Amino acid sequence: MSERLYNGIELPDEWPPRDVNLESAQPQRVPYLETPPKIVPIDLGRQLLVDDFLVDAGGTTMTRAFHQPVKHPCNPIFFPQSAEELDPAYPACAVAKCGGVWFDAQDRLFKMWYMTGYLGHLAYATSADGVHWERPKLDVVPGTNLCLPRDLHPDSGSVVIDYGTPDPATRFKMLLREPNPPGKGTFPGLLMTSPDGVHWSEPQPTGIMDDRSTMFYNPFRRKWVQSIRAWHPTAWRSRFYWEHDDFLQSGVWAPGQPPHWLRADCMDHGVDCYPELYNLDAIAYESLMLGFHQILRGPPNHIGEKFGLPKLTELTVGYSRDGFHWHRPDRRSFIGARREPGSWEYGYVESSAGMCHVVGDELWFFYSAYAGDPTRVGGTWYVNGTYANGAVGLAKLRRDGFASMQSRFPGATLLTRPVRFSGSRLFVNANTAGAKLSVEVVGADGKAVRGFSADDCTPFLGNSTCTEIGWRDASLATLRGQAVRFRFRQDRGDLYSFWVTDSARGASGGYVGAGGPGFTGPIDTVGNGLTGQREFVA
Repeated sequence: MSERLYNGIELPDEWPPRDVNLESAQPQRVPYLETPPKIVPIDLGRQLLVDDFLVDAGGTTMTRAFHQPVKHPCNPIFFPQSAEELDPAYPACAVAKCGGVWFDAQDRLFKMWYMTGYLGHLAYATSADGVHWERPKLDVVPGTNLCLPRDLHPDSGSVVIDYGTPDPATRFKMLLREPNPPGKGTFPGLLMTSPDGVHWSEPQPTGIMDDRSTMFYNPFRRKWVQSIRAWHPTAWRSRFYWEHDDFLQSGVWAPGQPPHWLRADCMDHGVDCYPELYNLDAIAYESLMLGFHQILRGPPNHIGEKFGLPKLTELTVGYSRDGFHWHRPDRRSFIGARREPGSWEYGYVESSAGMCHVVGDELWFFYSAYAGDPTRVGGTWYVNGTYANGAVGLAKLRRDGFASMQSRFPGATLLTRPVRFSGSRLFVNANTAGAKLSVEVVGADGKAVRGFSADDCTPFLGNSTCTEIGWRDASLATLRGQAVRFRFRQDRGDLYSFWVTDSARGASGGYVGAGGPGFTGPIDTVGNGLTGQREFVA
């Protein structure tokens, strides 16, 4: 029996799909955009306008624009300092590519799991504000902040906070994939659990995977997903897919069993070589899955190693409403490298688990990058300067700010597809640029529902990530459960998202990525209490 998702998408009987052809360099087809549901339920989360899933193109004259984050002026915010991070046996590194960054609502702290020295050890750091970090002394390796024994060496993987587990002893989940042993490129990763993110269970091996494999949790379907890197003769570095309800069982597969999933395609851009998909990390944000596609743009490994300089990988962003198919409309680097000699982010820009935090009116993205070291050349690849001087940076974007529908002339409109909701209040994230934004509710006959016309609307004038839109003498509560459309009217400005809720503060009930100050878990139950002065909410 097929599965129907929270947003009305019906999955095919065979799931995950096995019809992906990695021989083809065409972009992945996205079935739910080709044939969207006739009525879209919008009870879960803010409704982002990153694609046409919610948009009736025939009644829309606004234009979609894509936006990019701004990097923190004091980057890098975390860099090699400790004895382990500067151990001359390894290229100097302090990068979260093999761990992740999360805001732990239980302890009200940002937490980072990161690599000390390239392929050295896994360590743990904390921060009250996400910018200034501390390295607590732990008892795993006394006198250090290492959270795994020295005989375990991270190469790739993920750490995830599991808010939904009924067992406190497994609140933290980890995939650790160690470096390739000599002459071997494919072997199992390791799965572990922990009550505190510091003391980890005995590792359980997964099926075989290549390096730079990662994992994530899809809360919409309650699945643990293994993002398996594998080599394909045509697509080269590619991703295969495996999922399971149970975390440890998500690592159980036979060789050749995981289906083909993703590759770089003809819309990706190579610089010094043909593009390849180096990694995919993903996380739930509001009503969809957000993905960072790490694209390798070159040069090949042996060229970088010859000069001790990082190869060029950069992060592009994608969106998925079913967790498998990805819409990637903007192929510019969302977080890019700076190919300038001496730059701390000369290349090898990488994401990690957690990916995205909500901090007030902003989204925060922690990423890793490398400066390299031209004095470390020759010898084996894993001590080469290509992978040296890795550090962590921060980039910021307006909340929901991945894309907006822009009004580029007076009277521009956006008409949604038919939607259904159970809430009573409409909220928007918008910047009206000095004009007014009004909304009307449209019935099946194409006309404004009585009491919900644009003339009845109390328009919004201003710039807010969470503001309510109302009508003088009518309440959306009277339209609960009915199929209606919203028509947004605006002369200028940007509309980023809309949502319907019963919360007077605009709490969306959607997912907030890796969390942030003020949230009590992975879901927005707070609303615009985060706007302006930020306070912790117990």
